[in-house]
Amino acid sequence: MTIIYKHEPFTDFSIEKNKQDFEQALVFVQSELGKEYPVIIGGERFKTEEQILSFNPAVKKEVIGTVSKANQELAEKAMQTALTSFKSWSNQDPEERATVLFRAAAIIRRRKHEFSSYLVKEAGKPWNEADADTAEAIDFLEYYARQMIELSSGKEVQSRTGEINKYTYIPLGVGVIISPFNFPLAIMAGTAAAAIVAGNTILLKPANTTPVIAAKFVEVLEEAGLPAGVMNYIPGSGSEIGDYLVDHPKTRFVSFTGSREVGCRIYERAAKVHPGQNWLKRVIAEMGGKDTVVVDCDADLDLAAISIVKSAFGYSGQKCSAGSRAVVHQDVYDEVLEKAVALTKELTIGNPARLSHYMGPVIDQASYKKIMKYIEIGKEEGKLRIGGEGDDSKGYFIQPTIIADLDENARLMQEEIFGPVVGFCKARDFDHMLEIANNTDYGLTGALISNNRHHIQRAKKEFHVGNLYFNRVCTGAIVGYQPFGGFNMSGTDSKAGGPDYLILHMQAKTTSETL
Repeated sequence: MTIIYKHEPFTDFSIEKNKQDFEQALVFVQSELGKEYPVIIGGERFKTEEQILSFNPAVKKEVIGTVSKANQELAEKAMQTALTSFKSWSNQDPEERATVLFRAAAIIRRRKHEFSSYLVKEAGKPWNEADADTAEAIDFLEYYARQMIELSSGKEVQSRTGEINKYTYIPLGVGVIISPFNFPLAIMAGTAAAAIVAGNTILLKPANTTPVIAAKFVEVLEEAGLPAGVMNYIPGSGSEIGDYLVDHPKTRFVSFTGSREVGCRIYERAAKVHPGQNWLKRVIAEMGGKDTVVVDCDADLDLAAISIVKSAFGYSGQKCSAGSRAVVHQDVYDEVLEKAVALTKELTIGNPARLSHYMGPVIDQASYKKIMKYIEIGKEEGKLRIGGEGDDSKGYFIQPTIIADLDENARLMQEEIFGPVVGFCKARDFDHMLEIANNTDYGLTGALISNNRHHIQRAKKEFHVGNLYFNRVCTGAIVGYQPFGGFNMSGTDSKAGGPDYLILHMQAKTTSETL
C-alpha cells in the first residue's frame, strides 16, 4: 500500500497575521528563557552540579537555559534503562509506535511558532530558516510514522507449494543519537524518531550549543505518550560520555550528524568489538560537504547568481548542503560574479529576532574564529570581492563573503568552512567544470545551472554527489521529496527522509514454515 505524503507548508510572513503570531511566540519564548533542564532517564529527572549554559549567539550574554550535564555514571544508567525498555517497546505494535509520532507532529504543529522562536533564540536562525526547520521536524515525524506502517508487514518474497516464506524487519536494540546544532530540531527529531518508531530505544545526546530545543522535543514525546525509558535525554561532553557510549558493548547502533573529524572518529571506534559485545555496531553518519554550484555558459545568469547567493548564505552558510563553491564558465564568469556581488550587497545581517534580517550570527566563538581565519586564508589565495569582516562584540556576526579568482585546489575550494563564505573559480569548459565539481573529498550536494540538455544528462551521471539539483539552489531538500545524504567523506549516504532510511535502524528476518 502506498501512503500519500505531503510536506508541512512553510509560513508566509508577508501575511500580517502570521507575522503577528510569530512575534507573540517570540515574546512567550523570551519569558521562558533561563529555565533549568535536567537529564531525563526513564522519565526520571536528574539535576547535576556540572551544567551546560546555552547562550543566544546573537546576544551572547543572554542565557537560553541551564542544562544538566550527564556524566558516565548517568550514561550507564541511561543505557541500562534503555536496555530494559527495549524488551517491551520492540514488541509494541508498529502502528502504535507510529501513532506516538503522529501525536508528536500534531503537538509541534500547534506550537509551530513557539518551536521556531526557540530556534531563533538558541540557534540564531532567521524567521524563514527557523520556520523551515520546524516544518522539517514535523515532516520527519509524519513521514517515518507512515513508512513504519508500510514496513510493518515486511516485504513480499516467494513461497513454494507446501511452504510459507516471510521477510520481515525487527528492531536492532539501543541506539546512541548524536545530533548537530545547525538543524537542532529537524535533524535531532528525525534521527530520534526514525530509531524510535522502528522499535529501538535511544540515548539522545544533542549538540551542546542547542540542548534546550532538544529538551523541548523530549517533553513533546512524553506528552505524545512515548513510554518512559524509550528516549533518554543525556546532554554532555563528547569526550566523556560520547566516546563511552560509542564504545559500550551494549550499543547496537550510532546515528551521528556533524563534522567529518568526529564522524570518522565514531566510525573507527564503533568498529572495535568490546568484551560482552556480540554484534557489529551499525553507524549511520552524515558528515558535511564542500558543495558546488556549477554555472554553464548558456545558463540564465540571473538565476545563477541568485542560486549561488542563496546556497552560500542561507543560515550564514551553516548547512552541510551550503554551496560554498561557485564554478563558472570563463565566458560568463565576470558577469555572474558581479551579479552575485550585487545581490550580496543587498543582504541584511543582524539579530534574527527581527524579520528584516536575512542573516543572523554563526553559532559560537569557536565557529567565529575558524571562519574568520579562513577568510584571511581566502584573501591570500584569491581576491576579496565583498564582506570579509566580523563583529563578535555582542554576538557572532560575520558579513557574507565572496572570494574570487581561486585556484581549484585552493584551501578555500577544498576545506569545509561552515560559514558565510563562498569561493569563485573559473572553468574552461564543461569537462573542466565537472572535474572541479568532483575534486573534493566530499560528495553531498551540488547544483548545475544550465539550459544545455546534453550537459544536464552528463551531470546526472558524472556529477558525483548524493543530492544533485538543476537550475535551483543546492540546499533545501524536503522530506519524502529529495531524500538527503551524500557520498565519500560526506558520510554513509543514509538518505534521511527517504524510503530506505528506516531499514537502517532494523534488521531483516526470513522465516520459512513447512506445511
